[in-house]
Amino acid sequence: MKDLHSFGWYASRITPHLSKDFFKPVPARLWGGFAYLLVVVAGLLAIGLFDLHIIINIVIAGVLGASFAAMGFLGHEILHGTVVKTAWLRNFLGAVAFWPLSTGPRLWRKWHNMNHHVHTQHDEKDPDAWPNHEKWIQNSLLRTIYRLPFGVRAFFSFLSLSVQFSMHGLKMFIEYIKDFNPKNRPAVLLQTVLPWATWIGIMFWMGPVKWLFAFVFPLLIANFIVMSYISTNHRLNPLTPVNDPLANSLTVTVPKWVDVLHFNFSYHTEHHLFPSMSPKYYPIIKQHIKKMWPERYHEMKMSNAMKALWNTPRIYYKDNELIDPHKKNTFGTLGNGLDGAKQSNPEVMKKTV
Repeated sequence: MKDLHSFGWYASRITPHLSKDFFKPVPARLWGGFAYLLVVVAGLLAIGLFDLHIIINIVIAGVLGASFAAMGFLGHEILHGTVVKTAWLRNFLGAVAFWPLSTGPRLWRKWHNMNHHVHTQHDEKDPDAWPNHEKWIQNSLLRTIYRLPFGVRAFFSFLSLSVQFSMHGLKMFIEYIKDFNPKNRPAVLLQTVLPWATWIGIMFWMGPVKWLFAFVFPLLIANFIVMSYISTNHRLNPLTPVNDPLANSLTVTVPKWVDVLHFNFSYHTEHHLFPSMSPKYYPIIKQHIKKMWPERYHEMKMSNAMKALWNTPRIYYKDNELIDPHKKNTFGTLGNGLDGAKQSNPEVMKKTV
């Protein structure tokens, strides 16, 4: 593994080349969120008020799922303080944006901003890092899962993307609620329960069948979209003792129109270097990174990153490799045998230990 540097080390070398305006909030980003909110309200009313053909309901469910995911991307941006700086307004807007995914702003800032960003890909401190071989040995459920054939396991792993964000959010609530000041815990609980209460209330209004198209199917779609990004953000990268975004993060490339719809969420290495900067400016940050450290920077087409995820296990071995424990096959991570530079067909290095 190359010598590692902190995200501050990189940021301090790029910042002199940037305008001070890059570090100001961009409230105009809210217009995109407002558009998505209108789409969601219209979709819910259409399903709830009219007896539509099932095909139309399926189409609306797809649009709702895509809108749920995009609102989550904007909520992530808002809660980093890149849209508005006023704390109560930031939390309110973040709560609205994350409402479809039922994630509260206080929990998100604790889990994501304060732990994931500070300790990215640290095997003990990052709440989003996947387990290493030692943890696999200690976990009977993981040992059972990894007895499944590789292809079967990969299929169910991809299928589980449709529920992973929601399930991980519940896990983070259980794990972190005790860390909040007792006087703040009721607010954290309310921010978690109230969205679910809203969605359950909608079920009683429109009935369980319509609710499947209005919320359940869209939530599964939104989970899959969001987790497709989150899975490729770090899960092909090594675990790192130093929080080095050029080593432990991956930027995926998608069509420009997708970046517009998803608020530039694909620029993930850039985000970890400047989390308090609006993603509006990340294409420029990318240019600076590739100019200064082209040999360190990792980017891959989204489709190829997903293929690489399919072809590799999710258990870490000696930090910079992934291992299929029962067959003792190891696979390289980015910068350590997995060649993400091969955009058309990333090369996965495999060996037996």
